[in-house]
Formats: sequence, structure tokens, C-alpha cells
Amino acid sequence: MIRNRHPLPALACLLGSACSFSGAAQADFFADSKASLEARNMYLSRDFRQSGAAQAKAEEWAQGFTARLESGFTEGTVGFGLDAIGQLGIKLDSSRDRRGTGLLPYGASSLEPVDDYSELGLTAKIRLSKSVLKLGTLQPSLPVAAYNDVRLLSSTYSGGLLTSREIDGLTLNAGRLEKINLRDSSSNDEMNYGGVQSAHLDLFGGSYALNPNLTLSYYYAQMDNLYRQHFAGLTHTTALAEGVSLKTDLRFFDTGEDGEHRYRSSARVDGGRIDNRFFNGMLTLGLGAHKFGAGYQNLSGDGDFAYPGLDPYSVNLVTVNVFTKAGTDAWQARYDYDFAALGIPGLSFMSRYVNGKHIETARVSGGKEWERDTDLVYTFQNGTFKGLNVRLRNATFRSSGGLTSDIDENRVIVGYTLPLF
Repeated sequence: MIRNRHPLPALACLLGSACSFSGAAQADFFADSKASLEARNMYLSRDFRQSGAAQAKAEEWAQGFTARLESGFTEGTVGFGLDAIGQLGIKLDSSRDRRGTGLLPYGASSLEPVDDYSELGLTAKIRLSKSVLKLGTLQPSLPVAAYNDVRLLSSTYSGGLLTSREIDGLTLNAGRLEKINLRDSSSNDEMNYGGVQSAHLDLFGGSYALNPNLTLSYYYAQMDNLYRQHFAGLTHTTALAEGVSLKTDLRFFDTGEDGEHRYRSSARVDGGRIDNRFFNGMLTLGLGAHKFGAGYQNLSGDGDFAYPGLDPYSVNLVTVNVFTKAGTDAWQARYDYDFAALGIPGLSFMSRYVNGKHIETARVSGGKEWERDTDLVYTFQNGTFKGLNVRLRNATFRSSGGLTSDIDENRVIVGYTLPLF
């Protein structure tokens, strides 16, 4: 990822390159290329006053732009290509006493949110048969490593990732991630967990679709000198009757230490030892326009659940909290409704509640946390604003015993993606 203190030229350069490619569609490299520009306007307000936190409120409003270019591959047995991503974030409203929403970075000493920030990432890719090797800026979405895209700009990794689909139904991945660029940053930082840096994270695994309704997954990951991790997963969907379906999503991690380092954990177990088993799963019953979900997790052993970045692969990764502190047992109830059934296509509603208990930290034993989220989303279906997406999100988070600050949160997100070619 290339850091640029003057974001507009970098973004314009990427878009200009994309447009020049579009006029030269003579080979697969050009003919199969595609480019898009996403605009995301986001307001986020977090109120901490009910818990007496030092900062009473975090409130920011910003505009983000993300340009993506994906080339095709050159002709021949071995094909070569190039992808690029350019991101620009612009402050619309913020201040040093309302910073920290994750929308904007701020100075370490001044604590003043920046006026703008940007980044440009390039990815070289090589294709042989049905296997593709990518080197450079990556945005994997795997159980053991995933990028984050729930703020203004998305996070990225730097490294190499091989994806192979030589056998029908089987997808294999192998890679090494060496740097991480967080969602509110323009710099590539060392891989780390719990405040301890690591040279890299290696991963290997894949998924196999036994049939269109049943997929099994296995992955192994090792963050050098920090932790090693095994993952096994199962997803299954079955039709119970006309308009009635049941989806099963089961996930299990076994994580242990790698090397001699001790991470700086909040866990009140063995000085920060990583040695735990994490099961989580979700059952979702689809009934026409309705979906009813029930989730459960059990995190046993020592230490918090370990993962890179901000997104653990858990059904309880929700708006505010992740429910991955040591010892956390949690359950979730969720409801979704698609208003297309009432003649309003594009409008959807979601509400969920997660309750966690038995949490262990350095200061709290048997702690409890809960969160309630509500989303209302509308995507314009036609007319001048076709494709424009508006999301209203409300979240309430509470914890006991001083685990962390209580939060009342509201978000307004307006997004639009323009295909360039």
C-alpha cells in the first residue's frame, strides 16, 4: 500500500489509468478488465455518557471514495494481470474531543482528526489453468484472515495469496500476509496480536462443496511467534417445504501458542496464554420474506480468541462488540424481513440481540455483555437514484463490572457504486 499525503492526484491517476484501459480492449487483459468507483458518506455517533467514560462522545461525519480496477489476464498458458485500489477519505465534521469513531485517523500528540487521508494499493497476479497467485495488496475473506469494510474505507493486507480451483467444487488457498493497513490508516503496519508484533501470518486450507447445499471447510493459520490455529467449518442449506428453508452454519477453532512470546491480553488466565477452543454457529429458518436466526458460541480454555485485524470469523461479530474475550459464552437471536413481499422491493429490516456471560479479564471474573442492533436499509430500484443505498443503523451495548464503556450508537450510511466499464 502506497501512502499519499495528497490524495486527489493518486485517485485521479488510478481512474485515468482505468479509463485508458477501456479504450484499448484488444486482448483478454483489456477486454476482461473492469473498474468501479464507490462513494460512501457516513455519519457515526457513539455516546459513552451513561458509563461515565473520560470521553463523553465520539461523533464524526466523513466522505469516502474507493476506486477499483481489475484487469483481465494476458493471453497464453501463463497469464499476467494487474489490480489496483485507490481510497480517499475526507473529513466533513469532527474535532479532537469527538474523535475515535474509526472513520478518520488522528494525530498521536495533537489528537486532531486529519482533514483527509488516502492510499493506493497495487496487486500483480499470475494465472495458470484455474489457479491464480496474487502479490501485493490483498483483501482476503477467509476464516483465518479477513479484511474490514464497515467504516469509511476498507482495510487491506500486503503479501501473497494463491487460490486454486483445479477440481470442481474444491477451492484451495495458501498465502503469507506480512503487513496490515487498518480501515482508518494510510500506513502498512506489522502483523500483530495483543500488542505483540509478528513477522507474518501463514495460512493454508480450503473448502469443498460436496453438493450445492453442503460445504465443508478447513484452514490452518500461524502468526509467527504468536499463535497457531486450526479451523473447521460446515454450511448446509435444505428446503423444508415450499418457501421454507433451514441454513446451518457451524464453525470451530482450536488455537494455541507459537513461540515464546506472551501477548498483552486482558484475559485473567496464565499471564496471557493462548490455548483455547472456540465453537460458534447459527441456525437460520427462512419462511417467505421472514428469517429467524438463533446463534450460540462457547469459548473455553485460556486467553482471548486470537485473530488478525478487526474481524473474527464468528456469528457474533456484530456492530459494536465481537464477544471474543476469554471464557465468553454467548447466544444470539436475530430477525430479518424483506419488504419486497409487501410490494416495496429494496427495503429490508434486521434486528438482533446477543448476550454474553462468564467473561474473564484481568479485572473482572464472570463478566457479562449484551448488544442489541437494528438496521433499516433501502436501495433505490429505478429512476435517477437507481442503485443508491441508504442504511440506518442503531446499536446499544452494555457490560457489567467495568469491562468496557457502555455505548449508544447511531450510523447513517449512504453509498453508491458507479461501474466505469
